[in-house]
Amino acid sequence: MKKRAVIVVGPAVEDTEYAYPYYRLQEDGFIVDTATNGMVDVMAKHGLPIKANADILKLNTADYDMLIVPGGLESPDRLRQIPELLKFIQDMNTEGKVIASVCHGPWVLISAQIVKGKDMTIYKGCKDDLINAGANYHDVAVMSDGNIVTAPHFRDNAIWVKTTLDSYYKINS
Repeated sequence: MKKRAVIVVGPAVEDTEYAYPYYRLQEDGFIVDTATNGMVDVMAKHGLPIKANADILKLNTADYDMLIVPGGLESPDRLRQIPELLKFIQDMNTEGKVIASVCHGPWVLISAQIVKGKDMTIYKGCKDDLINAGANYHDVAVMSDGNIVTAPHFRDNAIWVKTTLDSYYKINS
């Protein structure tokens, strides 16, 4: 069985929060797609060009085992306004598939209304948003609650992606 992940990005996504899971998941045997709104290539915050091979508007949960939502201020703010993406996230969550997000990325999970009662972390400047959405905020490097894995900063990429993979294998064992 092929393991498949999708990373959803918008303009000015944080470069390392996209690139680190993109390559690390491939090392672990995942086929990794990059989805943008309208399948338009984007430029990351610090200049990394990102080539899209999937359209956010056409994502289907049957095609993926894992969803990655990186941060950066602008990308998540744009992504959280796409109703088709929010529905996809809700469906991934309902199906118990791993959803991993870092930095400002959990904003998108807030907008998808899947955070209530969950133990999560987020970039410190966004913690009130997470709390106000009903999540249990923790000031830690990584937080895993069932199928949702969050981290507050790109300096936490290694533990974030390791915990994401651990969650995937625990759920799929």
